[in-house]
This record gives sequence, structure tokens and C-alpha cells, in this order.
Amino acid sequence: MDETYLNLALRLARRGFGRTSPNPMVGAVLVKNGRIIGEGWHHRAGEPHAEIEALRSARQSAKGAALFITLEPCCTHGRTPPCTDAIIAAGIQRVVVAALDPNPAHQGKGLEILERAGISIQSGLWAERALRLNEAFNHWIVHRTPFVTVKAAMSLDGKIATRAGESKWITGEKARAYGMTLRAGADAILVGVNTIIHDDPNLNIRKPGFQDKALRRFILDPTARTPLRAKVVSGDLAASTTIVVTKSAAPLRVAALQRQAQVLKAPQRNGGIDLPWLLRTMGKDNISSLLVEGGGETNAAFLEQQLVHRVAFFYAPLVLGGDAAPKAVGGAGVVQLKDKVVLQDVEWRQLGPDLLLTARVAPAP
Repeated sequence: MDETYLNLALRLARRGFGRTSPNPMVGAVLVKNGRIIGEGWHHRAGEPHAEIEALRSARQSAKGAALFITLEPCCTHGRTPPCTDAIIAAGIQRVVVAALDPNPAHQGKGLEILERAGISIQSGLWAERALRLNEAFNHWIVHRTPFVTVKAAMSLDGKIATRAGESKWITGEKARAYGMTLRAGADAILVGVNTIIHDDPNLNIRKPGFQDKALRRFILDPTARTPLRAKVVSGDLAASTTIVVTKSAAPLRVAALQRQAQVLKAPQRNGGIDLPWLLRTMGKDNISSLLVEGGGETNAAFLEQQLVHRVAFFYAPLVLGGDAAPKAVGGAGVVQLKDKVVLQDVEWRQLGPDLLLTARVAPAP
């Protein structure tokens, strides 16, 4: 039955999707005498953790119960008190944990505290599923840079628009809806300035239940070419938009953009924006997950510099052709096959007439 209860805890954890950052998604189930007496999940950062929610929902005393939880309980003071204290105080007899805390500074310490208090401990059941659930948090908490996903929608020959720039819509409704799910799960979205100039997108979340989420927007714009009438720097969207410029930007253009949105001056690297610096800056600002939506040159820059952890490529059953049509991944390309970008843990999914490929980017050899 342990697997059944942990499976339920994992389903509960997913209810916090897109809401808990920079905290992980966590679910908890309390069981006593073979019956579930309490359930909980972490709703959002700053609110009670899953263990506390489960204890509060218990329909009877939790003394002597077993607690099934997807992630090792916290043992330090943060926005909320340590969950280990509450578990001990409640008289929990047994704790079953799927995954350990990924933070090396805390890993295993919560379980040690509980074990010293006489609580029976088991860990590792459904660990892989629990870690996959929070892969962005797991990366950020260790490296303090965002987990980067590159997303692109393209024709079968890899084009994201016609040679005239027409791109709405290459993929169908189901694929676009899934794209909105990716945005809902991210802390921030990033595009290059050419995307803003040619498409003038909102870069918002068109998914029921997430329209109110404060998705951060970053525009790579070394020379401050973002039009002042662009949607992302107008009205309500401007407050959550950051234009990333360099010293190459004209001061008057930078000043004009600063009156409408945030402007971040980044150092230069290889003639463009220093992307590793930008990711470190985002990480310090508690951005744990970044969705890069290109276009092709921006996608290529992240891939070529080995800054991408996962890709989500949507393929529509059509061919656009044309040397001048923009590609999902541009750049100079590799010269030798040994320098190729390798994808692993590849998964395919059909969304209406379209196909979605998701995969992890293999570390460079």
C-alpha cells in the first residue's frame, strides 16, 4: 500500500503546478489504521507546506499515523517553521519519503532529525518520479541558475515562419494549448528582439486558471531596438518586462525604454549578451525556470553555449521550404559531428495533428 499512498501524494503535489516557485511542488498523505485521515499539498511559496496542510486536514488525531510525502521535510526556518518540528509534535510514527532534499546543505538532515526522535523512516520509493516533478527546482537550488527549456513550433522541415515572416499558426489548437501549459509552469519567458519587432506578441499565459500569474518577460535586445509601442512594454504588461541591453545601446533609446519597462544592462560576450551572466542574475532573483521561445538565433545561442537543459519541439505536418524562411535553430551550426547537441530521454506525444518531442539535453562530453 505504500506505493498507493505515495502515488496519491505525487498527484496532490501536481496541484501546485506553476504556483510554488521558488519552492518545490510537494504532496503529503496521512494514514492511520489503514485509512487516509489527512491530505495536503504546497499551494504557493510563503504558505504552509504539504505536511502542515495534511496535519491540519486530519479528521482525527495524527498520533501514531504514517506520513507519506514526496520530498524530505524541511528542517530549517524559512518563510515557515521547520516541518520536522510539526511532525514530531504530532506524534507521527512512520514517515515514507519519495526523494531527499536536493540541496546538499540540507540533504538527509530532516530525516536524521526525525529518526533521532524515534520515528521510523523509509525513503527512495517513487524517487525518480518525485525528482522529475521538480527538475527545475532541483537544478536551481543547487546551481542557483534557472532550469532552461527551449520551446519551438515548426514545420517538418524545421521552419518557424514563411520567408515573408508569417507564423500564425503553424501548429494546431492542442499544440498551442500545451505551449501555454509550458508557460504556466515557468517563472519567466525569454525571446529575442526580432520576435518582438516582427510578431509583437503579448508573451502572456492564455490558460484557464493562470491568467493572473505574474510571468516575467525578458527581451534580448543588445542595441535597444524594442519598439516603444510593443505590447510587452505597454500597459499592464510593462511592469513584468525586462529589456536586456548592452553598452552598444544608444543612451536615448535606453532612457525611453526605462520610462516604460525595466532595463537591465548586461555585459557583452562574443559580440552579444553574456547569457551565463544573465542566467546567474535571474537565479539570484529566484527565477528557477526559464522558457526560451526564440526565435532561431536566440535558440541557437542558448544551445551552442550549452545552457539548455530540456527542449520542447512541436512539429506540424506541413513543409514550408525556402532558404530565407527562419529556422527553429539558427546560428552558425557545428562544423564537426562531435560538437553536435545530443538529446536523451526522448519522448514523443501526439497533439491533434502535431507531434511534440520533449527531451533532456545531454551534458557536453
